[in-house]
Amino acid sequence: MKLWKTAIRFLPLSLAVFLLTGCLGETNLTALDPKGPQAEWIFDNMLLSLYIMAFVSIVVFAIFFIILAKYRRKPGDDQIPKQVHGSTALEITWTVIPIILLMILAVPTISGTFMMADMEPDPEVGEDTVQIKVTGHQFWWQFDYEDEGFTAGQEVYIPVGEKVIFELHASDVMHSFWVPALGGKIDTVPGITNHLWLEASEPGVYKGKCAELCGPSHALMDFKLIALERDEYDAWVAGMKAEQEEPTDVLVSQGQELFNEGFGCIGCHAIGGSGTAAGPTLTNFNDREVIAGYLENNDENLEAWIRNPQSLKQGNKMPAFEDMSDEDMEALIAYLRSLSVLETNE
Repeated sequence: MKLWKTAIRFLPLSLAVFLLTGCLGETNLTALDPKGPQAEWIFDNMLLSLYIMAFVSIVVFAIFFIILAKYRRKPGDDQIPKQVHGSTALEITWTVIPIILLMILAVPTISGTFMMADMEPDPEVGEDTVQIKVTGHQFWWQFDYEDEGFTAGQEVYIPVGEKVIFELHASDVMHSFWVPALGGKIDTVPGITNHLWLEASEPGVYKGKCAELCGPSHALMDFKLIALERDEYDAWVAGMKAEQEEPTDVLVSQGQELFNEGFGCIGCHAIGGSGTAAGPTLTNFNDREVIAGYLENNDENLEAWIRNPQSLKQGNKMPAFEDMSDEDMEALIAYLRSLSVLETNE
């Protein structure tokens, strides 16, 4: 009785935990709402496995309770029940049934494995199939569009309804590239090249995660996959490839000089093909939704990040500029705000 009362006491907490696990504050960050062929295959197989497990559980519990009720010991019944140990019929039954269930799971699993391993370009798109080289760094993502001749950081753009092939690498430790709403996760391993293809069924911003513990800021190693209609995607590519125009605004021009020479930011961050790209490319910085993978892209967070990045993302390689004057900070932020390829293409 005491055990029962204890269980009742913890029931509200258990229900609260159960309900909270279903709460998701962000869209396009769940495998339970698939938006691409790979994710749909994964979701369908999850349901198939769930249905099979539910069926087995129902049958097993039904048999258990039937036997419990029908064959329980009755008053005055002192005889030993009939023993069925070694029954050939029972042995065959509980061997054949699991084999059948496993075969039901095996057929779609094998076909899906071959489907996801097919790295051939999309025959409908041909040579225009987008191929992107992905490199995981502590704690950010680099996206090289080698055929187009430019690099993007933290946000990867793809055309809607087309198979996009990703070549996966790591520069330091093992990471894992995962866009839950579009497909499964694939590890990026130093010295090893892995491959993955994804396809988005509809336009949108899809949240990506690093799914492999890679250091103190692993949980903040997020990225965005942005799916655009083909004409919008082509316009974005043209903007990323375009040469950077010299700023006409005085404050922006001052910020550019500080970026290139005053503080040497160009030594790590490439812009329009200029720079080493040791850090995320900033060609389209002002078009991004977030800074450092998770902070809202506003001036307050940008200043905080520049002055003390370690306080916001432990273990990253961005140097601190705590002593930068307010005037220099204003000019640098103005320059970073001028970096937009979307405005270029309007």
